Amino acid sequence: MIDGRRRNGPRGTAGMSREPAILAVDGGNSKTDVVLVARTGELLAAVRGGTISHQQIGLEPGADRLVELVAAAREHGDVDATPLPEIGVYALAGADTPADSRRLTRTLAARGVADSTVVVNDAMAPLRAGSERGWGVALICGAGVNGAGIAPDGRTFRFAALGDISGDRGGGGDIGMAALGAAVRARDGRGPRTLLETLVPARFGRLRPIDVTLAAEAGRITRDDIRTLSPDVFAAARQGDVVARHILDEMADELVIMASAIIRRLHLTRLDVDVVLAGGVFRAKDAGIEGRIAAGVQTVAPRARIHRLDAPPVLGPALMGLDRLPGLTEAERAAAIARLRSELTAEVVTVL
Repeated sequence: MIDGRRRNGPRGTAGMSREPAILAVDGGNSKTDVVLVARTGELLAAVRGGTISHQQIGLEPGADRLVELVAAAREHGDVDATPLPEIGVYALAGADTPADSRRLTRTLAARGVADSTVVVNDAMAPLRAGSERGWGVALICGAGVNGAGIAPDGRTFRFAALGDISGDRGGGGDIGMAALGAAVRARDGRGPRTLLETLVPARFGRLRPIDVTLAAEAGRITRDDIRTLSPDVFAAARQGDVVARHILDEMADELVIMASAIIRRLHLTRLDVDVVLAGGVFRAKDAGIEGRIAAGVQTVAPRARIHRLDAPPVLGPALMGLDRLPGLTEAERAAAIARLRSELTAEVVTVL
């Protein structure tokens, strides 16, 4: 959604390349990446701070924090306070409905950090970042799961991604809970033996899996804490633990179902569709999960190309900004996109 309250037209010239033309924001439930980009695709600043999610800290406090992060990015990149970027592109968790997007657009536009405002759901960020062509499918597997797709003709589809109430399964939260359940069941005789019997309680400084359960029931261990068990499941699976591998296989199969639904919905089954894997769970670089997803997706779309996103998701809204930036020739836009892809890597994002 675009707010057109201020439009000053193209301003950049070859001698003014350090002027920020694009403000790009990737705002998740736990962190926010803010990037400033010149018309040439030059990366001027890239910083990471706390969440601006209206679902986590409120609409107005989130917008206030955004202003602070933009100021910090300008300072970090030695970018003048003026002029404003021509376009601000915000890929935000919680931009789930048209009403959400309208409220976020109004609130962010009122802060005056960019001339125009574009708000999209954060599921769209890794898709644009991970596909050179700007269309395809993204599977996001972090604390939870989400999926989104864009067809070559611009049609889009994504899941509601509201957790249990929208039928979602998978992500770090479910992996952690499955690990705890498997550990308890193994110890009390209801399930097969597993390394998780030791790894799960050790994560929380306990002796037995049931001690973790009791601490969770008493509120001393939260669901967010249980999500931290995900690395232990990967560690056990790498050691050949059958139970841990089964947990990961189930998650991979659910992601295949999600990708297949998007592919069919957008009529992409015969195309060489990019399927981009993004989110914290995929940072484990588990060949078993990625191979299982690839095999499953290719039964529906044989020409599909599955790959993990190695760039920070904020590259997505930054590229969306370049896609929309007026006054660039086709060659200039292509050169700017190539430059930004080469410069904006995970390593250059400064954590505040």
